Amino acid sequence: MPPRLLLAGLSLSLAVLSPAQTPVPTQNLLGFRDAAAQARVDRDFMAVPDARLAGEALKALTAAPHIAGSKEDYATALYVAEKFRAAGLETKITPYRVWLNLPGRVSLEARDGAGKVLMTGPTPEHVEGDRFEDDPRVTPGFNGSSASGDVTAPVVYANYGRPEDFDHLDALGIGVRGKIVLVRYGSNFRGVKAFIAEQRGAKAVLIYSDPADDGYYRGEAYPKGPYRPDTGIQRGSIQYMFEYPGDVTTPGIASTADLPDSSRTPPERAASMPKIMATPISYHDAAPILGGLGGPEVPRPWQGALPFNYHVGGQGVTVHLVLQQNYSLTTIWDVTGNIDPDPASREDKNSWVVAGNHRDAWVYGAVDPNSGTAAMLEAVHGVGALLKQGWKPKRRILFCSWDAEEEGLIGSTEWAEEKAEHLGGAVAYFNTDVGVSGPNFDAAAVPSLKEFVRSVAREVPSPKGGTVYDQWVKAQAAGEGRRGANNGFNEQRPANSATAAKAEAKIGDLGSGSDYSAFIQHLGVPSTDVGSDGPYGVYHSVFDNYQWFVQNADPTFVYEQQQARVFGLEILHMADADVLPYDYVTYAQEIGDYLEAAKKKAAEAGLSLDVKAAESAAREMVSAAEAVHARQVALPASAADDAAFNLKLRQVEADLLSPEGLPHRPWYKHTIYAPGEYTGYAAVVIPGVNEALDAKDGVRAQAQLGVVTAALQRATATLQAAAR
Repeated sequence: MPPRLLLAGLSLSLAVLSPAQTPVPTQNLLGFRDAAAQARVDRDFMAVPDARLAGEALKALTAAPHIAGSKEDYATALYVAEKFRAAGLETKITPYRVWLNLPGRVSLEARDGAGKVLMTGPTPEHVEGDRFEDDPRVTPGFNGSSASGDVTAPVVYANYGRPEDFDHLDALGIGVRGKIVLVRYGSNFRGVKAFIAEQRGAKAVLIYSDPADDGYYRGEAYPKGPYRPDTGIQRGSIQYMFEYPGDVTTPGIASTADLPDSSRTPPERAASMPKIMATPISYHDAAPILGGLGGPEVPRPWQGALPFNYHVGGQGVTVHLVLQQNYSLTTIWDVTGNIDPDPASREDKNSWVVAGNHRDAWVYGAVDPNSGTAAMLEAVHGVGALLKQGWKPKRRILFCSWDAEEEGLIGSTEWAEEKAEHLGGAVAYFNTDVGVSGPNFDAAAVPSLKEFVRSVAREVPSPKGGTVYDQWVKAQAAGEGRRGANNGFNEQRPANSATAAKAEAKIGDLGSGSDYSAFIQHLGVPSTDVGSDGPYGVYHSVFDNYQWFVQNADPTFVYEQQQARVFGLEILHMADADVLPYDYVTYAQEIGDYLEAAKKKAAEAGLSLDVKAAESAAREMVSAAEAVHARQVALPASAADDAAFNLKLRQVEADLLSPEGLPHRPWYKHTIYAPGEYTGYAAVVIPGVNEALDAKDGVRAQAQLGVVTAALQRATATLQAAAR
């Protein structure tokens, strides 16, 4: 738009966000005796986060490529630590030594049946006018955790690389054993694509971004618009995080800097370490391979947006692929900033509120993750201003800047495993990752915190006018909410009977793909993840840079300011509540919905599943939760009573863990939510049961239903004790 219109828009946005117009809660916040006092704290906090300063932080954080373990990555750790200290936080940089790879040599050559060269690559990422693409520190496109090798084999196209896609190829008589599989990004986690290909005997996997999914078919490609240009490459880890995240050599223990090598699992024996070669390519490089494939035409749902009919292959094209991956134990750096609780607080010493965002990026990472880091730093700025006024929280607050998330959620997982004893008492983990890619707020959370997130969103002003919550509901009604495209929030769970009739913002369930995994799924810490989304086609490419961000995501950084306020209020409300504001009524009702869906699924599969005991346990949990909610609203008689009540409230989430963990992957201990074995990102609810049903294993499904029933009974007993 013309410069004068841009300035007019900026002026309007700033007016909307002026502190004097900051909304104040009109009703009591759940868990607070003095909502008016908390409203004053909120107002003082929300006056501080600054759009301009968030923009400056984003520019500094994205000045250089900073892949995990690089000197540029360490420079961003120092930058974040400086901001934490400036706000008055007790700051620490913690190193971990973890198993990482960088690409040495990546090359591929495709030939047709007559031996004619169709393409050689990979083609460097390039668009006209991008100021960042030619930095010599940019790492070529590669897959973290890939094997090395030198193979020549025919190519088979397997659509999204889902189990049903490989099954369809089998039905056509086209096996992938000994072949190179070409799959497109989307539908499931890239590591699942590699895992299934490895199971089926393929030699290697090429993963490309089809323009139907995030390129020109969706809209204008960068630099004209937000979508992936033809040479854009989506990097990413293929670590089998559905087995366990974190350092592949230290499942369940922290990969501290002084951990002896004898305590590590050899990488070749690590359950989460792929044995197959994999590399990402652009649709520029995929097109001549796909265009040359013979064999049957693909089913219509397999057809992408390249301008020719796709075929399944197995004949017509042979690829020579060389991958040299350089592996080593590499130092990464987590940054933490601590705020001690008020000495007068009666809360348990381990009653922590932890908030985090990762800092490392495949290249520049303007959206993923540093839009989240910039917002977090402005939240820290606001909390620091409160500290200077003499405010102290009731509970310890820890701001965390994680490293090596991109390679397998490593920094957060290693820290959480190291602090597991303390985190047993943590009251919440608040995550942000892709903080801002556009104007549409969205969130995922455990059910006990879904209404909590809505309450925060009702308090924060939106750059569009009204509150964040108002705009959130409007965007969802218009079909604009798209949270989960990259981080995998489950959008296919059963409708919740408790909320389906209400015109309220829908909140997704936590699967995996970001740093909340260790907290909720391994340790049972109630968690949320928030962001502001929009058209974002440059995920994990060189084009996710500052230039793309100011052109497409948030030119005036007002959504960065919004996200700082949302993130900060989550922390403040949880740190200062007299009574923890969990909603276990909704939690129990949603579990009841999951059981009903599992019963129908079993019947459709012709499997016997007796859900009577589980359904009875869920109903009893609803009744106990309703009694607890009444006590939360009324509030206990004293601060001492609050502390005892809160310990029981916090215990409920931990009751939903299974000490044995899920079948075949014991690191995941939550009985209600886990990333799916064959989705990798999206949540599978009551995963032990549903994954057994998917495998047509009725005996295992019934046994896992017993595990869920026992967890519900533990949670109910705790709620009943809390209600007394």
